[in-house]
Amino acid sequence: MTLPLHDPDDAALARTLGQAGLIPFVMLAALLWLVDVALQPWVAIAMTGYAALIISFLGGIHWGIGWLGGRHERGLPHVPHHQRNHFLWGIVPSLLAWPGLLMPAFAGLAWLGFMLIICYLADRTLYRRAGLEAWLTLRFRLSSIAALSCFIGAGAL
Repeated sequence: MTLPLHDPDDAALARTLGQAGLIPFVMLAALLWLVDVALQPWVAIAMTGYAALIISFLGGIHWGIGWLGGRHERGLPHVPHHQRNHFLWGIVPSLLAWPGLLMPAFAGLAWLGFMLIICYLADRTLYRRAGLEAWLTLRFRLSSIAALSCFIGAGAL
């Protein structure tokens, strides 16, 4: 069962904010190739930190979905285990992003790029179960560019 995107303006805002969130990924990946070798560690720290932050945010979204799933609105059936799945998955991205901050930057960025892909794959299942598949196209585009940026950044190191 699909929930409609309630307000086209909200959907447009989410799309715009999501795309704006790609600016640091793309800029930092480019900077890793352009800056002097002495500055690369600083740029790499910024990029790994930002990627880990975004991955944690992707997990946090599931806590919101889980909380909303507990409400009985719009005639949707209440399915407790689906709510539990969102809460359980919601902590995994943060826990798996954390090692990416501790690794050498070339490995950490590759790991975080991989994690962005894993988060999208999990969301493909969990968003559909929650009736949020309308967001998957945007999630795919954002995750693809963010992951590619991480891989490109790792290649510079």
